[in-house]
Amino acid sequence: MSPEFSTLVQILRWRAARQPDRKAYTFLIDGDERTASLTYAELDRRARTVAAWLQSSGAPGKRVLLLLPPGLENIAAFFGCLYSGAVAVPTSPPRPNGRIHRLKAVASDARADFAVTTSTLFARLESTISRERELGALRWLAVDRLDPALCADWREPEIHSDGIAFLQYTSGSTSEPKGVIVTHGNLLCNSAIIHRSFGHNPLSRGVIWLPPYHDMGLIGGIVQPLYGGFEVTLMSPTAFLMRPVRWLRAISRTRATTSGGPNFAYELCARRISPEQRVGLDLSSWQVAFSGAEPVRRETMERFTAAFAAAGFRPEAFYPCYGLAEATLFVAGGPRTSRPVTCKVDAQGLERHHVRLSNGNGHRRELVSCGKPAPEFEVAIVDPERLTRCPENRVGEIWLSGRSVARGYWNRAEDTEKTFRACLADTGEGPFLRTGDLGFLLDGGLVLAGRLKEMMIFAGRNHYPHDIEQTTLEACRALQPGNCAAFSVDLAGEEKLVLFIELDDRKRNRLGIDRDELLASIRRAVSEHHDLSVHDIVLLAPGGIPKTTSGKIQRHICRSRFMAMSMSSHDPEPSDERDYR
Repeated sequence: MSPEFSTLVQILRWRAARQPDRKAYTFLIDGDERTASLTYAELDRRARTVAAWLQSSGAPGKRVLLLLPPGLENIAAFFGCLYSGAVAVPTSPPRPNGRIHRLKAVASDARADFAVTTSTLFARLESTISRERELGALRWLAVDRLDPALCADWREPEIHSDGIAFLQYTSGSTSEPKGVIVTHGNLLCNSAIIHRSFGHNPLSRGVIWLPPYHDMGLIGGIVQPLYGGFEVTLMSPTAFLMRPVRWLRAISRTRATTSGGPNFAYELCARRISPEQRVGLDLSSWQVAFSGAEPVRRETMERFTAAFAAAGFRPEAFYPCYGLAEATLFVAGGPRTSRPVTCKVDAQGLERHHVRLSNGNGHRRELVSCGKPAPEFEVAIVDPERLTRCPENRVGEIWLSGRSVARGYWNRAEDTEKTFRACLADTGEGPFLRTGDLGFLLDGGLVLAGRLKEMMIFAGRNHYPHDIEQTTLEACRALQPGNCAAFSVDLAGEEKLVLFIELDDRKRNRLGIDRDELLASIRRAVSEHHDLSVHDIVLLAPGGIPKTTSGKIQRHICRSRFMAMSMSSHDPEPSDERDYR
């Protein structure tokens, strides 16, 4: 962008003044062809309407929960918060009859004073709100009941680049959610990085199904198109998960150039979209098929490419990338115009944090490079115990510094100091952000090896849960990504491997798979590929594995539930399986 901006408010106001009739956001109401759209001028008016109410209610500087389903009202509410000078707190609406623990935790941790929602969702939650202290104390606003004439009462607040734009609550895949403080400056810096790295321009087109309360969906799917001045088509995550072909049809219909999601999304498409559904798809416009938020698998990219090559999808479009909320979003990615880079490393060496490239016939792991870190970041690979830089060819914790790194965690001084203010023990260099992710640099590219907190150690060897989960999925045709969670438990002072598996008996019977043989094959596969014995396999009904709102497996909750099961059964001994369906 040529003009100099310091806030998102300035960008939207500029576009509304100079490109008022340009379509900004289109939402697929039914996930298919029923649409609703907003131009920049329409979004500006809606944002000013929400902001005027918040300003008249004393919200500037306060935290405002955004509790809306995906859609145009969600976008207007987000920008309305920014327009008012309030701090937006995007969060996911609880499912009907679902638990509201996370919502209460976020409201309490953020010390929110307001909540913005829709009249329909408020009616569903009204009885719950009246019962729960954290929610009943909030002042609630239904955006669809505001008088549009309120927009005339809006007064532009004084906002600076270091002002807080929103709190991005982390997914909670390894701990309780924490609010990452994201400033306007963080957002504009990271948006510039994404814009350059993805090669965006005003002729780009996006399709995004990722949830708007998740960093990838909000910053990549809503903020980035505004920053780059190009149109994006949005759909709800539920619409995609129910029928994955909707995502690819939207790309085909809109001639999208940028779209993506976690690895599981591509796997889901390759497995569930039938040859008949692929007829008529045209994916030749797709230039950046970004894949992030979880380990990127070569096998998945190959399956997806094979499935949709006839529809014009090119393997060069795949764009593995790495990022996290604490760095605003994007850290590393690419290369954009060539095929993803992979490396084969000796598995036993990797278990001891040694990186040894291997082309032999022994046990190897093939890892996908997430590309070069953006030049705005300094990246250090650090021994997480000694807090010193690792030598080459060693796995360590990824540490980051740069203007895109967020300010810290909201109202958590100790966690902020530990995570955002790390310094190297020998040189004093810092401060760095400790990502909690393990990886190494290879030819300048960042290669992820796993999560520090989720790494499991058996007999002095390191194992990553996603590797064991992948082995389990490959051992059984009845399982799909997200159907398995691997974690370790401490029993009598010894680490044991446990698997939670979602098993749909109807599908298993349809495929003619014997349950006992399935369990035996999983045990054999884990033993052969990882030299590990499975202590216990717990069978769950579909949907039984706890996940975050963005679809990440919450292994710490799995561990807690397993321990509770063991205590209630008083049976710590291994079993063939436990059936909790």
